[in-house]
Amino acid sequence: MQYEGTVIRPPSEANSIILQVSIGCSHNRCTFCGAYKDKTFRLRDEGEIEGDIDFASQYCRRQQTVFLADGNVLALPHRFLVDLFNKIRQRLPWVRRISMYAGCRDILNRSVDQLAELKTLGLGRLYMGLESGHNPVLAAVNKGASSEEMIAAARRVRAAAVFLSVTCLLGLAGAQPAASLAHARDTARVLNRMQPSQIAILTLMLLDNTELGQQAQRGEFSLPTKQQLFYELRTLIAGLSDFGTLVQANHSSNYFQLDGRLPRDREKFLSIIDQALSGAISLKPEHLRAL
Repeated sequence: MQYEGTVIRPPSEANSIILQVSIGCSHNRCTFCGAYKDKTFRLRDEGEIEGDIDFASQYCRRQQTVFLADGNVLALPHRFLVDLFNKIRQRLPWVRRISMYAGCRDILNRSVDQLAELKTLGLGRLYMGLESGHNPVLAAVNKGASSEEMIAAARRVRAAAVFLSVTCLLGLAGAQPAASLAHARDTARVLNRMQPSQIAILTLMLLDNTELGQQAQRGEFSLPTKQQLFYELRTLIAGLSDFGTLVQANHSSNYFQLDGRLPRDREKFLSIIDQALSGAISLKPEHLRAL
């Protein structure tokens, strides 16, 4: 397989065929994200895509899922995606699921019928970054969408019966306690209205090549303490209603792991968080945390 630059994929796509279809991210303005700062969003050369599908047809027969990279392939024209999905179905017939990142606005630019068409062709999962349900935070980090738009996008994906994984980012509101808790409470409130199939929780790590990292260097932004981060997580989990969803805080950026289902595992999650708050469990050392 041929790749341009660093390719990012969700933890749950570790065993997938990674097919790089686009380069970069069509939004690429979030102040906390440095993944695509050195890339200009564009469609990858179609001959290279064809070559990678041919490679996968010969050497990736044990892998039953495909992840389409880079940042938000759903921004590409619908007819192109339909043709691409048909090629994958024809040449990789053993593949049972195709997944990709999807920005909020890219979802809203698709009709339910278009999303449902992609589902019939193999689309099994979309990964969308909510990051925060608190509108002041979304505006501050230049996410490019409001919480109401995030909710509308999630409902559109659910209407098409596609599995939706939503990412939340602890620490994004900074160290001020009131903002930290408002971020957690509003994120839970918005998730309750989105009702995604999966909630993936990460912890903010500042990068030098991001605007937020540079704000921190100038003293304009401070990360919450570990205790604050754990209170954020506890507030978020406690604030979720009883809709059924997977919850995974198993990303390498987190200080400890949560992995289970709500509402079944709520008390277990809260117990683990309380142990972290009291110092009763070991935390991941800083040098082992990563994005």
